[in-house]
Amino acid sequence: MSSDSGRNGAGDIPRPRAILFDWDNTLVDTWVVIHHALKTTFEAMGQKPWTLAEAKDRVRESAREAFPKLFGARSEEALKVFYATYEADHLEMLTPLPGAEAMLKALAGEPDLFLGLVSNKKGTLLRLEAEALGWAPYFGSMVGANDAVKDKPSPAAVEMALASSGLISGPEVWFVGDTDIDMTCAVATGCTAILLHPDPPAITEFAGCEPNHYIHGCDALIELFQAS
Repeated sequence: MSSDSGRNGAGDIPRPRAILFDWDNTLVDTWVVIHHALKTTFEAMGQKPWTLAEAKDRVRESAREAFPKLFGARSEEALKVFYATYEADHLEMLTPLPGAEAMLKALAGEPDLFLGLVSNKKGTLLRLEAEALGWAPYFGSMVGANDAVKDKPSPAAVEMALASSGLISGPEVWFVGDTDIDMTCAVATGCTAILLHPDPPAITEFAGCEPNHYIHGCDALIELFQAS
C-alpha cells in the first residue's frame, strides 16, 4: 500500500476513468445524526444503545443487512424507528468534510472522468442529501442501499453505479471510502481501493482488503489524481 508520504509518484495507481465515492464520513460528516437515530432505535427495542465510539467502530452494513442481525424478528419495526428519527433532521445536520466540495467540483470538470456514489445509506436519502448540498450534478450515478439487488460490498452496487458510464469495474475505477467495507467492495470488484481517512490505517486493520493507497483528506485526492 502506498501512502500520503509517497504520493509524489503514483505510478503504481492507474489514472482513473471513473471514481466512485462512499458518502457518509467520506464526503460528509453524519455521525451525530446516525448515532442519534441508532440510540433512539436501540432504546425503542429495549436494548442498550451503542456509544458514539461503538457506532463508529461497528456501523458498516446497510440497515437492511444489519438490522435483522441486531433486532431479529423486530427488524422491520426497528427500521421504521430508525428512519423516522434519521429523516427528522438529517438535512439540517449535513456537514461537508473539509475540501470535499472543492474536490468534487475540480474532478467533475475533468474531461472523460465519471463520478459516482456507492453508499449503504438508503438510496432515497442519499440522493436527497446530495441535492440539498447542491452536489447532485457532480455525479453520474448515486447508488444507495435498496437500489441494487444487494448492497455494498456486493459487486451489484458497483455494477449499477457504473452502468450509465459504459465502464466496467477494474483498476481504472477508483473506489474511495473510509471503512473496511469500502475496501472490501473495491477488492471484490477489482477496483483501485483508496482509503480516505484522517488517520492512517493500523498494520492489520484491513487484513484481506488492504487499500492500494491511503490519503488523509480530500485535497490529497486531487494531488493523487494529478500525479496518476
